[in-house]
Amino acid sequence: MSGNRIGFKLGMAIMSVFLVVLLSLGVIIDKMFSSFYYREMRTEAEELASHFTAMAESGDTTNEQMMRSFAEFTDVSIFNISQDGGVKLHSGVHDSADRSFIHAGELDRIFAGRDLSFVYTDPGGHRYFITAQPIEEGNRIVSALYVMSSTESMEQSLADVRDILLLSGVIAFALALLITLIIARILSRPLVQMQKATRKIAAGELETRLMISSNDEIGTLAGAINDLAVDLQRFRDTRQEFLANISHELRTPVTYLQGYAKVLKEGLYETEEEQKLYLDIIDQEAHRIQHLVDDLFELAKMEEGQIPLHIELVDFAGITGQAVRKLELTARDKGIRLLFNISGEAVPIPGDAKRLEQIVMNLLENAVRYTDEGEVRVLLQYTEAQVWFTVEDTGIGIPEEELPFIFERFYRVEKSRSRQYGGTGLGLSIVHKLAGLLGGAVKITSKPGEGTRCEVVFSSTKEADNGAAF
Repeated sequence: MSGNRIGFKLGMAIMSVFLVVLLSLGVIIDKMFSSFYYREMRTEAEELASHFTAMAESGDTTNEQMMRSFAEFTDVSIFNISQDGGVKLHSGVHDSADRSFIHAGELDRIFAGRDLSFVYTDPGGHRYFITAQPIEEGNRIVSALYVMSSTESMEQSLADVRDILLLSGVIAFALALLITLIIARILSRPLVQMQKATRKIAAGELETRLMISSNDEIGTLAGAINDLAVDLQRFRDTRQEFLANISHELRTPVTYLQGYAKVLKEGLYETEEEQKLYLDIIDQEAHRIQHLVDDLFELAKMEEGQIPLHIELVDFAGITGQAVRKLELTARDKGIRLLFNISGEAVPIPGDAKRLEQIVMNLLENAVRYTDEGEVRVLLQYTEAQVWFTVEDTGIGIPEEELPFIFERFYRVEKSRSRQYGGTGLGLSIVHKLAGLLGGAVKITSKPGEGTRCEVVFSSTKEADNGAAF
């Protein structure tokens, strides 16, 4: 998994969880088998002790020999201990001299009528399971019978089980490791692809796309990265187009300024009327540059949320009518009709007069600029709570696929016609941001070759503080 640190970490996490589960399961199974063997051995020892006790309590003298034979046959050792600790009977392989497993306190408990069961390790390191029961004559306890059963067979069985568990665990771990490596590589492959793709995008290769189509979080993330690349690519293209437009828009007035300033400086004019004409051109071009700079400055302030607003009751109908009159001459020169109508009672609305005028002028200038024949209709519609400002033209229109992007800064529709109609591509972005700051909303619909309809809605009451909406 060289070079795939994500896959390595993922594999390590999976293997760590599997190892913890495997070890826990192994410990649990070992405990289960140990408890099982211990219970079986205890049951067997208690049953043997019960048989020996019954034989000892029968009072038959032949039973002592039978107890010895039975002890040898069952491979156990028996001790018949009196209350003072003396050995009354011993049989089996265990040394009768070793009586360290007999404790006075436990012996007292047996003579009190209780049974005992415990594990004992002799000085040689051998382990035994010991069961002790009282032997009665009549209603009196006369001795204690200890039955010692070696745990060697049980421990050997447990060792075999542990060996099987260990072998099974090693095989399971090896298989899990192999499967984990495969799964980790499969799961991490799209993450590695996304890592490489994002590095390419960061390096400027904005055409990079991820071919991951899974219906999960990985596929969603891949789609988001692709969308980001598309947005960055569009931003780069529109920024380049914007810079080209700005350069063009600045170059023309600067050329005029330089040329006519040189004419005036060198006195290359014949009459005062000609001099005045050149000064008027210089003044117009200076205003053109100032207008462009103001637009850029205004947009920058709006982006940073630092534009000041002076909210008061404004005669929106008066502002719109004045804007229409300013553009009547331009519209007449192009041979188009500029129509203005008001519907409803034209009441003052809360807003900033200067910013409302910017909105109206930008939309009207756009409509006149991109309309070569026909008409531009301006409508103000007052309702009880809102006022609708609509500009509808019969111009060249906007392609449907470009409508989602027209409010983005620097964006220009159909770059090939930018030189023909002029403009910087800032007008609609400014309108959108100003309308939002004033609590309004903008909606634009258009069809290529048929025209464009721009609608702006504002609240007409002071109490409406949630903004207007379509």
